[in-house]
Amino acid sequence: MDLVLTFVFFILGGTEALLMRLQLSQANNTLLDPKTYNELFTMHGTTMIFLFVVPIMAGFGNYFVPLMIGARDMAYPKLNALSFWLLVAGGLVFYGSVFFNPPECGWTCYPPLSSSNYLPNGGVDAWIYLIHLTGLSSLVGAINFYATIANMRAPGMGWGRLPLFVWTILTYAILLILALPVIAGAVTMLLTDRHFGTHFFDPSNGGSPLLWQHLFWFFGHPEVYIMVLPGFGIISEVLPVFARKPIFGYKAVAAATVLIAFLGLLVWAHHMFATPSPTYVLIFFMLGSFLIAVPTGVKIFNWVATLWRGTIEFKTALLFCVGFIGTFLIGGITGVFLAVFPVDWQLTDTYFVVAHLHYVLMGGSVFGIFAGIYYWFPKITGRLLSEGLGKLSFWLMLVGFHVTFLIQHSLGLDGMPRRIYEYPDVGHLELYNLISTVGSFILAAGVLVTAINVVRSVKRGPIAGPDPWKGNTLEWFTTSPPPVNNFDVIPRVRSVEPMKDIRRQVERQMGPTDEMAQPVPESAVRT
Repeated sequence: MDLVLTFVFFILGGTEALLMRLQLSQANNTLLDPKTYNELFTMHGTTMIFLFVVPIMAGFGNYFVPLMIGARDMAYPKLNALSFWLLVAGGLVFYGSVFFNPPECGWTCYPPLSSSNYLPNGGVDAWIYLIHLTGLSSLVGAINFYATIANMRAPGMGWGRLPLFVWTILTYAILLILALPVIAGAVTMLLTDRHFGTHFFDPSNGGSPLLWQHLFWFFGHPEVYIMVLPGFGIISEVLPVFARKPIFGYKAVAAATVLIAFLGLLVWAHHMFATPSPTYVLIFFMLGSFLIAVPTGVKIFNWVATLWRGTIEFKTALLFCVGFIGTFLIGGITGVFLAVFPVDWQLTDTYFVVAHLHYVLMGGSVFGIFAGIYYWFPKITGRLLSEGLGKLSFWLMLVGFHVTFLIQHSLGLDGMPRRIYEYPDVGHLELYNLISTVGSFILAAGVLVTAINVVRSVKRGPIAGPDPWKGNTLEWFTTSPPPVNNFDVIPRVRSVEPMKDIRRQVERQMGPTDEMAQPVPESAVRT
């Protein structure tokens, strides 16, 4: 339910992006008026972050964390249901504003623009309620993940044998528990400023708009890693399966996950380099931002080393992983550029930042999500997706993404500001924007191919069997799709790759098996 709902929001957010790109394809375009453009801009950013990337990771986590740790369910199933329906409520409240006054303050809703003086209608209030409802949804879900992973692991699965995807979901949950109360407090203060006469963010009455920025980005920067770390986990599960060798440096990848999360809590003000801050504060956040690149680099080297000299099978899931590594690397490098605060003073609020953001989040999270869809779809449905359509989707998405966003670095360097609905025909701005718009439609075509592939394969895809990829983790031990109770027999875990151990045991008892076409005998598991 989580996966399907969030993918619907992904299609909505993508449609909003295409409308914006159509407006920007020509200089001095009049397709959209400024109010409509600002509404689309706000709804696109908010939808993609709060209604797609964060909750779809929870969807993958809810489905696969119990399977991967050998649990029969999440610790609190009713809390799961509450989390889902709070997400639905948040989406309904937010998109209900379309029929009245959608918010037009950007996905960050900075005061004073979001104050009642400038935007007295209900759009900002709908945004505030969305943050509260989706925040509660993520918070109760995060508590559930923590309780499940801490207490319900299979016999023998110590912390040193936890699948890397589970490590990233555990880190995701802890970051949500730490960061969400801060944004909840911030939007409550904004609500009381708008309706109850307080002045937290009103400088004329002793408040400070900078306070909003500190509160928002103390949540907002960990939010980047909340969105990206589970994508890292998916990559860390898929690569070793299709490279036919163990993940290189399991402990280093797990430790890097935790270190990224810790450092992510300490660098929020690099989003605020253009605000009046003392130089020593700028230097602290600059060095912290440099430091966070180190564990991220460790992960990238380990992923490449996993592929090195592997017996590689070029399945669609692996292609998305490789696309992820290259794309995220570019986003990380431009992030290091922006972490140098004199460089940031030149590039802040230009399209260079838009390009960086999308290389990290689209190239990072979304490519990881699509790798997860192609990898785990057989387990969820019992059927395989079409590899031909999958590879077509990958190449359309990869080419479309880079055509859309690579050139936006040049737009930013040429001085085009972000968050504008029109621009003059100066230099190459119109040509660059037209190229970007063409790329966005190629990217959308790639997403559409995967949507068609999923709908077609649910009924007509080839039967997958329990373990079509010869995977390493316990979700491949049970049938596809899994029974309601996940496992009739919970196996004992003896290594980081329990399914390899189980297959060896079966082969010792029964001789070589044909691609694990049959469920594993209970006697083999008990021994």
